[in-house]
Amino acid sequence: MKANLYREMSTDELENKVQELHRHIFDLRSQAVTEKLQDCRAVTNTRREIARIMTVLRQRKLSAKSQ
Repeated sequence: MKANLYREMSTDELENKVQELHRHIFDLRSQAVTEKLQDCRAVTNTRREIARIMTVLRQRKLSAKSQ
């Protein structure tokens, strides 16, 4: 997903999405250990998604402080 789509979501939805992605990373790492991971870039891509969401959340927090 692009950051613009994350900006349209509510803060609660974003926090839930981060938790979901953290669980997904755990599953991917488990698959990597057991050598059942299909896409080796999946962990990296998921980490980037989390970073995008955290950036949007941080931007909202900073804009709320300045207002």
